Amino acid sequence: MKYRSRTEIVGLILDAANGGGATKTRIMYKAFLSFAQLQEYLTMLQDNGLIEYEGGRRTYRTAEKGMKLLEIYEKMSELVPPLAPTTDSNRFVSIRGY
Repeated sequence: MKYRSRTEIVGLILDAANGGGATKTRIMYKAFLSFAQLQEYLTMLQDNGLIEYEGGRRTYRTAEKGMKLLEIYEKMSELVPPLAPTTDSNRFVSIRGY
């Protein structure tokens, strides 16, 4: 699997928890994370008010603040093509060829 930035992983988690909410297992599979990684990210997201835990349903839901971040992240992804490393470790090139 390719290297993913923390921003990309956060975007995947927020997207997975968007809508009706999602269990830890569902988020873990959608974001391709181990349980330990998921725990670390969920703690960070909750501490920053981006995701909320619904105890009765044992699910996580993207908070309003998280929705705003997800919207900005998606716009940014549309504007800036993803970068891939070249053979020269100090340079990056666009995957789309721009």
